[in-house]
Amino acid sequence: MKSASLAIRDNAEPEDVALFSSFITSATFWLLFTTAVGLLLSFKFPYPDWATSPFLSFGRLRAIHTNGTFYGWASIALSGTAIYVAARTSGIGVSNKWLAWLSLACYNLAAICGTITLDLGINYGDQEYREWVWWVKIIFLLGVLLSGLAIVQTVANRVEREIYISNWYTIGGFVFTPILAIVAIIPAYQVGLGQVAVQGFYMHNAVGMWFTFLALGITYYALPKLLNRPIYSYALGVLGFWTNLVFYPVIGAHHFEFSPLPWWFQTLAIVFSVGMLVPVWAGTANFALTMRARGETVRRSYALPFIVVGVAYYFLGSTQGTVEAFRSLQTIWHFTSFTIGHSHATMYGFITFIAWGGIYALLPRATGKQPSLLATGLHFWFATIGVTAYVIALSIGGTIQGLAWAAGNPFIASVDAAAPFWVARAVAGSLMFLAHIIFAYNVYLMTLAPGPESDHWEPPKRGKAATA
Repeated sequence: MKSASLAIRDNAEPEDVALFSSFITSATFWLLFTTAVGLLLSFKFPYPDWATSPFLSFGRLRAIHTNGTFYGWASIALSGTAIYVAARTSGIGVSNKWLAWLSLACYNLAAICGTITLDLGINYGDQEYREWVWWVKIIFLLGVLLSGLAIVQTVANRVEREIYISNWYTIGGFVFTPILAIVAIIPAYQVGLGQVAVQGFYMHNAVGMWFTFLALGITYYALPKLLNRPIYSYALGVLGFWTNLVFYPVIGAHHFEFSPLPWWFQTLAIVFSVGMLVPVWAGTANFALTMRARGETVRRSYALPFIVVGVAYYFLGSTQGTVEAFRSLQTIWHFTSFTIGHSHATMYGFITFIAWGGIYALLPRATGKQPSLLATGLHFWFATIGVTAYVIALSIGGTIQGLAWAAGNPFIASVDAAAPFWVARAVAGSLMFLAHIIFAYNVYLMTLAPGPESDHWEPPKRGKAATA
């Protein structure tokens, strides 16, 4: 991987640069902390007698890892990048910057309080990805609302009449997520089958209607920017947006097949899971065709290899999710390590790689400070090899687990069969965590390290957007 020139610098307002840098710095802290917790958890599988303090118990740490990764790392990184993209595509600075700063404070406060309460054993119960107690969720929701309001106001004050496709996706995520969060805390829904249905609705849409929308919005901006060519098809982008909005909200119920949920509801979730192939394949084709015949540009870029891997895992992980929804395969894979591998293929291989690609693409242009070429290459290869080995190991181990259960073998037989793959998971996780340390070093170089001053900004002329 050779260096691409980063001499071009955005004419961004200094406070916008500081805002973007602060979001990414905060997100990087949560990435390091929560994945360190995840690494500890991965070693607890082959070595269950290790770190047995109640504060280091699997039940508490697992919730800290998942919630912190979701709402600390990914939410802050994607929100900060989306706010910056909204300003660049609108040709103006971020409107009402205090809203964005306050949203960052809310995100961090929620992540801190959520981590402390979970480690003290104070939680909402066994509701995956929503173990935070209600008042912590409200703080996080306030952060989402404030970020979304900052983006909407920025886009509303744009120079150009057209709304760029990136902002369709990001605003869609900020509109749907408050609905998702409010439904998930309504007390009347938290009993019996209602709770089961809402759990499926929440945990799947937290990925598909929040992280996916933000990641795709960032890709629709960063990819053409880095390639210096327009997106292949605006129409495919619009098709992906609306079909994702139509199909995704229902498919969470495929997590509860063979449960007491109505059979028609489970079947509808399977049908809509198949329908999700439309936005996934449309989006993947759009990105792939935009990158066609630009292999040398990809090879020489800091950011594009991350986006390429992110797009590949978007296609593979989402298509795998459709296949996994069929009842014949749910009987084998459900409740096994396979689903953990799938979740990392999507949240790590897709979402996190796209976040990294967006950061490497835009942060140097904002601050004028470059990452280390060697460190970026090491980050890329450690993370790519790590997540690929992780997904493959758990996919194989989970399939063996499920087949052992289906055959009626003693439970301990499935444990013995999966044990070698859990060791492989821990090794792969170690590579991934090493990549995060290297990324944190690059973030330091792009933000806090001595470098060019950020007082180069000149007010853009009205009637002509700043370079998007």
